[in-house]
Amino acid sequence: MQRSVESLLNLYNPRDPLERAWTIPSPWYFDARIADLEHSSVFAGSWQVVGRVDQLKKNGDFFTAEIGDEPLIVARGEDGVLRAFYNVCRHHAAAVVTERQGCAKQFRCPYHGWTYGNDGALKGMVEFEGVCDFDRSRNGLVPVKVDTWENFIFVNLDGRAIPLQAFLGEAAELVAPLQLKKLKFFDRRVYTLNCNWKVYVDNYLDGGYHVPHAHKGLASVIEYTSYTIKNFERSCLQSSPLSSSRKSKADVAVTRRGRAFYLWIYPNFMINAYEGVMDTNLVLPLAVDKCAVVFDYYFSDVGKKAQKKNAASVKVSEVVQDEDMAICDSVQRGLASHAYVAGRLSVRREAGEHLFHRLLHSDLTRGLAHSAAAGKT
Repeated sequence: MQRSVESLLNLYNPRDPLERAWTIPSPWYFDARIADLEHSSVFAGSWQVVGRVDQLKKNGDFFTAEIGDEPLIVARGEDGVLRAFYNVCRHHAAAVVTERQGCAKQFRCPYHGWTYGNDGALKGMVEFEGVCDFDRSRNGLVPVKVDTWENFIFVNLDGRAIPLQAFLGEAAELVAPLQLKKLKFFDRRVYTLNCNWKVYVDNYLDGGYHVPHAHKGLASVIEYTSYTIKNFERSCLQSSPLSSSRKSKADVAVTRRGRAFYLWIYPNFMINAYEGVMDTNLVLPLAVDKCAVVFDYYFSDVGKKAQKKNAASVKVSEVVQDEDMAICDSVQRGLASHAYVAGRLSVRREAGEHLFHRLLHSDLTRGLAHSAAAGKT
C-alpha cells in the first residue's frame, strides 16, 4: 500500500537537534508527489535566480528562462524598467518568445500573431474584430515578481512572497566584502546529473566532510581542520583558509588562493569565491532522479591576457565537478536500496545539511496544508 505524502513528511522530525538528527528519508528523493510538492511550495515559493543583470544592459534586451514547468520572459522595457512575465500567450497559450535571448521592442506570438510590448502590454490581435467584452488592457502578458541583487536577477512566482532582501537575510551582508560587481562573467557550463537535486545540495552542505576523500586536488590546498560552517536563517556559509605546499597540486594552488568562501542560499543557489575567482551554481530539478547544475564563472580580469589563466581555473572546477557527479550518482543509486532509509549527521561537519532539511520540511508541510485547504473549498 502506497504511503500518503503526509506520512512521508512525518518520517522526518525537524525538531531534533543536530546531535540527534537524521537526514530526510530516502523516499523524498524518489517520490513523484514529493517532487510535485517541491515545485509548488519550494521553487515557486522562493526567490529563484534566472539570469544576470549584465544580460539586459539595453532597453529591449530580453532572455527566456524556466522555473520547473513555468516558462518565463525577463526583459528591460523601453522605459528602462526590468520586468518578468510568463512566456504564455493570452490567446491560446503558445510560447510568445521562442529565442533564448535577444533585443526587441515587441514580442509577436508565432501561433496567431498576437503582439505584446516588451513591457508586457498587449499591442495587437490579428482578425479579432467583433469579439465582445474583450479588454485589451487586461490581456497583457501575466507579470511575475522580479528583483535584483548584485549582478543576479531573481524572480518569484508566489504572490505572497516576502521581498527579495528579506528572503536573502544575512546573505547580502556576507557577500558585500567580496565586491562581486568587480568580477566579470567569463563562461558557463551545464552538467546533467543522474540524481535528485537534493542529493547535490546535501553534498555541497556536508561541511567539507567529503573533500579529503573525494577531492584530492582541492584537499591539497584547503586547511581542513580550520574549515568553518555557520548557519543563518536561509543560508549557510562554509569557509576555509587556503595554503599551498610542495604536496599541493600545482594547477589547484595557482587558481585557488586566499580564503575559500562557499555560500548556499536556500534552496538551490551557491556562490563559491576565492581570490579574484568566483563561480555560482544553480541546481535545477529535471526529474525525481535527474538534475542540472548550471555553473557560471566570473573573474576580476577577463581580458585577452587573462584567458589562459581563467581557462585553467575553469578546468580545475571541472575536475571537482566530475568527482562530485560520480559521488552524487552513486548516492542516488544507494538511496534506492532496501538497506537505507536515513542516516545520521556529523555534528562537526553537517550543520548546513541539517538546516536545509528543516527548511525543506517546513516548506513542504506548509505547501501540503495549503493544497489540502484549497481542496476543501
